[in-house]
Amino acid sequence: MGEGGGLPAHLELQRTRVICASDAPSYTETVQYSGAYSSINYDNSLRLGDFRRNFHVEIKSLTEDDLEFDMIGIDAALANAFRRILIAEVPTMAIEKVLIKDNTSVIQDEVFAHRLGLVPIKADPRLFNEKTNEDVATEKNTIVFSLEVKCTRQGDRMINASVKSDQLKWLPGGSLYSMTDDSNKTYTSFSCRQDTIQNDIAPRYKDILLAKLRPGQAIELEAHAVKGIGKTHAKWSPVATAAYRMLPEVVLLEEIEDELAEELVQKCPMKVFDIEDIMGGKRARVAAPRSCTLCRECIRGDDWEKRVQLRRVKDHFIFTVESTGALPPEVLFTEAVKILSAKCQRIYNELS
Repeated sequence: MGEGGGLPAHLELQRTRVICASDAPSYTETVQYSGAYSSINYDNSLRLGDFRRNFHVEIKSLTEDDLEFDMIGIDAALANAFRRILIAEVPTMAIEKVLIKDNTSVIQDEVFAHRLGLVPIKADPRLFNEKTNEDVATEKNTIVFSLEVKCTRQGDRMINASVKSDQLKWLPGGSLYSMTDDSNKTYTSFSCRQDTIQNDIAPRYKDILLAKLRPGQAIELEAHAVKGIGKTHAKWSPVATAAYRMLPEVVLLEEIEDELAEELVQKCPMKVFDIEDIMGGKRARVAAPRSCTLCRECIRGDDWEKRVQLRRVKDHFIFTVESTGALPPEVLFTEAVKILSAKCQRIYNELS
């Protein structure tokens, strides 16, 4: 076989697919070595031109907070790099310092501060600088919120019995107080440049329950949000979930007709199979292979593995990204691409 020829069908199947049998998957490894098939004179080298021709992205669904897309023509290691960067390295804004002036609720100060830190903040982190412990809080690195609420009784009704995230008020002018924390660091007011901030900074979700109060109890505090990444703490992670899976491929190894076709349709809980009418009977067909969750119900039982084969495509990944709301999911992914590109550039510079 010449260098330009393809692999035999059984080797091409092993190279590009994961075979999912009833007991365990087979051919799960990725064949990366350029000389893996040198005995049959086949060059398995990865060339940049081939990668550029084969790689592409297909958007399947996009909403305000959710994105599903396919990445085709990449290796699992690269797909996993995007996932890890999305979870741990794309920066967001989150509450880091909480200056509590009054808290007579049943929630301890440190527990309440932790709850505030987990509230997603709708603010573009690209407009802010990172703040170190030595830096002074300014309009360029800190967002200030205030919370002042007291529970009172009016007849049979309690006012402010539930403290929710929409009661956090953004202070464009900076800190209201001059306060000193445990490390003897003083926080004072600072001016706010309108050209460096958004006008709609607020908690992303308005109905997050922060605390429960009873008449006479009150909370008064100031919260400072700064820029960070999920690698430091999960509160800075910009995604609720970022996951991928290989594209399912369901293959009928033989014609499945009549009673067997109806049995196959009933076996699958995800409605992957359907029945089509043919001359004189019915025949099963694969209607929605993308819905397959690899539960293997379709290949359980006598002789079903001889009729149906479940596969996964090794270089085709279905990505799902669910944003916490700081940035749209499509922007999060482009930021992840920039971060990975910067990592590659740093390595290139070091090697040079």
